[in-house]
Amino acid sequence: MARGEFEEREELDERVVDITRVAKVIKGGRHFGFRAVVVVGDNQGNVGVGVGKARGVPDAIRKGAERARRNMRSIALVGTTIPHEVISSYGGAQVLLKPASPGTGVVAGGGVRAVVEAAGIKDILTKSLGSSNILNVVRATMRGLEQLKHVEEEARLRDKSIREVSPYWSRGNV
Repeated sequence: MARGEFEEREELDERVVDITRVAKVIKGGRHFGFRAVVVVGDNQGNVGVGVGKARGVPDAIRKGAERARRNMRSIALVGTTIPHEVISSYGGAQVLLKPASPGTGVVAGGGVRAVVEAAGIKDILTKSLGSSNILNVVRATMRGLEQLKHVEEEARLRDKSIREVSPYWSRGNV
């Protein structure tokens, strides 16, 4: 392992969201294993989700963390919150993500909270709608964060000022 690679891993926020026992049914009976859902983020707008499966819990967590690092995505942030409201779904799970004023904090449940905090969002309001399957809730949250648009880019596309496009900016919060 190179020195730069070790330093990179130190600054990433790694969270194990869920560990589930899974079974593979074969002719002789059942073979049990574990599925780990892991969220990795740098607390500066980059976050990834990974799922690892293995016979042992530590191996499943390691695989999940590796996949999460590979699947890291950059998300749009405005100060300490998100630029606009978004509703996203994955499977039967639906997640509502709403920007919040500074000082609100993270109002979110388990899976959503892990993704949002690892991304570096400090102020947000969320609501999980539909299915409570934690893997689908985490993936719906990621999908929602990926849908967020950068305020500067949107203002340029619309030929408007940043203050006209985002109500967050017009309140003077940034």
